[in-house]
Amino acid sequence: MAISFFENPTIFTSMKPELVALMAALLISPLEAQIKHVERKSLLDADPDVVYLEQTLKKPIELKVIKEAPVFSDKDGQHRLGTLKANQTVRLEAITEKIYRVRGQGTRDGIAGWVATWAFTSTDPDFVANLKLLYQRQIQVQALIAAKDVAVGMTLDEVTLSKGNPTKTTVRKTGTGESGRWEFITYIEIKHYTTTIDPQTGQAFRQLAYVTQEEKSRTAVEFENDVVSAVEESEDHKGGAVRVIVPPLLFRW
Repeated sequence: MAISFFENPTIFTSMKPELVALMAALLISPLEAQIKHVERKSLLDADPDVVYLEQTLKKPIELKVIKEAPVFSDKDGQHRLGTLKANQTVRLEAITEKIYRVRGQGTRDGIAGWVATWAFTSTDPDFVANLKLLYQRQIQVQALIAAKDVAVGMTLDEVTLSKGNPTKTTVRKTGTGESGRWEFITYIEIKHYTTTIDPQTGQAFRQLAYVTQEEKSRTAVEFENDVVSAVEESEDHKGGAVRVIVPPLLFRW
């Protein structure tokens, strides 16, 4: 018994089998590629102990490789991919406290993966210490964004990732830069009812009269030159003391 999924399957009878197969492949392949791409991205972004620098820095960081080193597919160094060549410049993609994820040239072909920190050097003598500070800062930022919270020291881009677009904005431009205030206001709907008597039956019933919006909570963020300098929260939204993190770091390499 044959079951058709088309209302009029006879429209395909004139097509050659090879053409039908090609059409099916063209329809399925992009979908499979899209699913694989989404799965790969979600797996990379799922590790809370990893800071991905492309999401953090506007300018990529480059490091010089001083020693050949093994490259691993995981940050724990369990699955080796190949070997990173010495005497080249690689792009730093992600970091943990103990290992870097880089993209560069392997002994055979291009390679990307996790490599021990001893394989690299930088022209900045404070680079390693600053990178550790950056890692610690971004772990705090990631936790704040996950909690939809803000702190003094965050950038406006980070505030947007955490809270979304502001409800109200005020910007002041001066000779030394830009300052201003963002407000994030949450509203709730309040339904108002009236009691009506049915003239036929004499029964009383409630009827929706109108709906109003009332402020539930308010968070105000003051900033100077793109960095949060103060946070003000409404009384019912206070979560304790104002949180403070290290401002964004500047690198040279």
